[in-house]
Amino acid sequence: MATKSEQLHMSRVAALGCCVCRNEFGLNSDAEIHHVGNGTLGKRASNYEVIQLCFLHHRGGGIGVAEHAGRKSFESNFGTERELLAQTLELLK
Repeated sequence: MATKSEQLHMSRVAALGCCVCRNEFGLNSDAEIHHVGNGTLGKRASNYEVIQLCFLHHRGGGIGVAEHAGRKSFESNFGTERELLAQTLELLK
């Protein structure tokens, strides 16, 4: 369960709009929270290591569009999750 501070952080991140839509198209689309990969299967990133993705870029699009359809192709097209996380944290400053 997320703490109040984690919930606030995730709400602020989601309010930024999809990072891919912003970077690629200059759009501010509604976003869902995505926990970035941490290199270990089964262990989830912290609630402070999240990026904002619209439904299409998170889980609704196909390979090369949605992160959950294939991380490697997603990152090849839009940047790594860690790069997107760095952008997100910079925007929150």
